[in-house]
Amino acid sequence: MPSKKALIRRPSPRLAEGLVTHVQRDKVDVDLALEQWEAYAEALRAHDWQTIEVDPADDCPDSVFVEDTVVMYRNVALITRPGAESRRAETAGVEEAVAALGCSVNWVWEPGTLDGGDVLKVGDTIYVGRGGRTNAAGVQQLRAAFEPLGARVVAVPVSKVLHLKSAVTALPDGTVIGHIPKVDRPSLFPRFLSVPEEAGGHVVLLGGHKLLIAASAPKTAELLADLGHDPVVVDIGEFEKLEGCVTCLSVRVRELYA
Repeated sequence: MPSKKALIRRPSPRLAEGLVTHVQRDKVDVDLALEQWEAYAEALRAHDWQTIEVDPADDCPDSVFVEDTVVMYRNVALITRPGAESRRAETAGVEEAVAALGCSVNWVWEPGTLDGGDVLKVGDTIYVGRGGRTNAAGVQQLRAAFEPLGARVVAVPVSKVLHLKSAVTALPDGTVIGHIPKVDRPSLFPRFLSVPEEAGGHVVLLGGHKLLIAASAPKTAELLADLGHDPVVVDIGEFEKLEGCVTCLSVRVRELYA
């Protein structure tokens, strides 16, 4: 049976100091963010995901965005080397967590940089965004880690948003979805569906046709429901002020070996 484990990490008290690159800084309500994070975690649990809390990293403002620190393929964890130097201290606790799950652990080494938010898996195809936080050496190291396991790694340009998954994610049938003004090259994806809102390009597959989606994308939720999917809506507005989305707040571990 596939595993349904999700790594999550409690927001830092310094969350409001988190990095922003493509948006204007807006005041973050840290107490409200914690409430939203707890509701997000509860939404995962309500759909049969076992949440595993990584040890907090209170001195790292962006540490709640745990997805950026590790990339999973089957039972192999690639610990990233975040493109923002201020985020590199976040990886130690995540490494401990994936090792405790029994994962085989690899690392991205200097001069490579790689953020997990730049990695989109569609079956055995791994799209990796080459942009502000992930460099060519990081792409090469991801290839070296996962291609011997049967993955096909496809590098795609990212210039309009922070990460690849700030622009696109994928539906259960493998169709890639995104808001066209934020996607550099939609033609690189074999099947692409344009959605009406930027936040609508971000979904987490919960199982079956259930899709976790942000409350800020009601038109997209309606579109996806009309196509036979079952949107599960969560409010992550405080994290969106820091360029976060529903994928950023967890690492879904689906293929642990028994």
